[in-house]
Amino acid sequence: MKPLKVKKPEEFGRVAVLMGGSAAEREISLNSGNAVYQALLRKGVDAVAVDVTGSPIAALSGVNANRVFNIIHGRGGEDGVLQAVLSVLGLPYTGSGVMASALSMDKLRTKLCWQGMGLATPKWFVLKGEQDIDDCIAKLGFPVIVKPAQEGSSIGMSKAHDRAELLAATQLARQYRCDVYAEQWVQGKEYTVGILDGEALPVIRLETPNTFYDFDAKYRANTTQYHCPCGLSAERERALQALALLACNGVGVKGWARVDVFIDDNDQSQLIEVNTVPGMTDHSLVPMAAKAAGVDFDELVWRILETSVAGQGDAA
Repeated sequence: MKPLKVKKPEEFGRVAVLMGGSAAEREISLNSGNAVYQALLRKGVDAVAVDVTGSPIAALSGVNANRVFNIIHGRGGEDGVLQAVLSVLGLPYTGSGVMASALSMDKLRTKLCWQGMGLATPKWFVLKGEQDIDDCIAKLGFPVIVKPAQEGSSIGMSKAHDRAELLAATQLARQYRCDVYAEQWVQGKEYTVGILDGEALPVIRLETPNTFYDFDAKYRANTTQYHCPCGLSAERERALQALALLACNGVGVKGWARVDVFIDDNDQSQLIEVNTVPGMTDHSLVPMAAKAAGVDFDELVWRILETSVAGQGDAA
């Protein structure tokens, strides 16, 4: 782990911890935001918690912040909109800039970028309506997992084993007002790789009795198992970390992130998505991986905040 860049809390100035938002992940963002805010206070940082319920400009009015710790998950906070506002306001912020945030939030466009880089990602089919169901079945077969392209925390996702389930899954995902696609089901083991300031954290292997690692498995269930060490050989873990870094660099991710990846039954790594504002709750994966690397939660928050000091290369 790199040496700390900022030695004294006053070097950060006043930090606005932006949380909440109006997306489907609002509840999780508030939990993450409060945890981050409390950590900054414990580290002696002049922090203020800001619950964004509408315009971020209005929310920041009168706060007199010098920088922002962005912990708003989902659309409005993770998709380049907030990043553009903060760039216009001249406020440094944590995480990726406008382009990388917008691109990474859109799982379809991210997959296209990875495909163009020659990186493996599961086959998919865009579902614009019921007329696409049969073509999707012909291309992907079953099972598949259906996803809204611009939601996080597995919201709106469901597995389909036949035509009726595929139609129902498509209708559910379309409620989230974005592109919907079916993705070929990957039979294998699921891993996640945290990224912090250009370095990969220890890999975590996820195991759940649920159909997949859904919202309940992520935030509510006590049956989800997190394996860290992940069980891979040291060489294979380094390869997975290198893949995650390459996947992030390909879409311009800065600061911190988390990459989800499967290793299928043919031993091929399949990239799923990249999260540019990962969760920071007591069930969250980046804090878990950081702890395995010897970085406790408070230091992790400090290190993420440090990434706002140099600015965002693609924020403009």
